[in-house]
Amino acid sequence: MSSVEWAATSPRSAGFSTVGRCSDVQGLSNLHKELRTRGQGYIEVRPPTGEFPLLTMGFRGNHAVIHLFQDAETGSLLVGDGSVAAHAVIDVPIMDEEAVFTGYFP
Repeated sequence: MSSVEWAATSPRSAGFSTVGRCSDVQGLSNLHKELRTRGQGYIEVRPPTGEFPLLTMGFRGNHAVIHLFQDAETGSLLVGDGSVAAHAVIDVPIMDEEAVFTGYFP
């Protein structure tokens, strides 16, 4: 069974907890489902021996912003599915901050 390390918005306090936790993929999936039920959240995922997040996801409602990191200094914002118009603005949580994104992606 694969394990992952993650840090995430706490379902109880709604604040981002920097304390890393380790679980199997199903445990992380359960957390994601719980946060989706609450309508928003932020999750960082890293390999158990990793020093930096491999993947981050901030989401609110039906919108998510996903960053993929190749190393500690190189990250990519994944292309959306076109469901948000280029000029539309969405806010999603990134850690404990609100981050503003548009549907435009060059």
